[in-house]
Amino acid sequence: MNRKVILKLIFFLLVMVAGVFFFWHYDLYSFFSDRTKIIRFLDSFGPLSVVVFIGLQILQVLIAPIPGEVTGFIGGYVYGIILGTLYSTIGLTIGSWLAFGLSKIFGLPFVEKFVSRKVIKKYDHLMSHQGPFVAFLLFLIPGFPKDALCYVLGLSHLKTRTFLIISTIGRLLGTLLLSIQGDCVRNQQDQAFFIITAVSLVILALGYFLGQKWLKKFHKHPPKVKTGTDSDGLR
Repeated sequence: MNRKVILKLIFFLLVMVAGVFFFWHYDLYSFFSDRTKIIRFLDSFGPLSVVVFIGLQILQVLIAPIPGEVTGFIGGYVYGIILGTLYSTIGLTIGSWLAFGLSKIFGLPFVEKFVSRKVIKKYDHLMSHQGPFVAFLLFLIPGFPKDALCYVLGLSHLKTRTFLIISTIGRLLGTLLLSIQGDCVRNQQDQAFFIITAVSLVILALGYFLGQKWLKKFHKHPPKVKTGTDSDGLR
């Protein structure tokens, strides 16, 4: 292990330790089930609320039980559509990068603590044949467990830069819709909220249906590839 890898490992460990301490010390888990509580929690930090919010978004990627829909909604409620989307994207991108990096460093035994072996195997041959393309489509599918996907992709040979582009762009639409919903509630725009919610549900249903149909078709008819071209597959 060279010095660069050791420094990265130390950095990741420090972030994880700080995140776990922050999460349990402030009993954040209970806040995620109550929007009012978490909004008050953020307001209590004043100007630093942005940093705390980004930290919460990072944690919701790293710690599966935290619902990302709640934090995305709150981002729009507290900071508005543009800033809410921006801050959420920053947090989600950092969290995705950390999950991806930790997976690359610690390998399969580490990932299995967050993702079941069944899920890992399910996407094994998909990633083996069309790594970046498949990964981008999976991030686009509404309702797909994108946080778990970050850990799984860390087991592949996907480059970090490619992963960050794919994960950030793939999450953007969902993040924007949640921010719009939050902003509508804050400004008491009930009609707009219900319209956006309806649009989101249609996109969710359509995306899920088409995504599942595509995944089944892909499994039944995997693309033919030449030997030695599976550099993006799982180890």
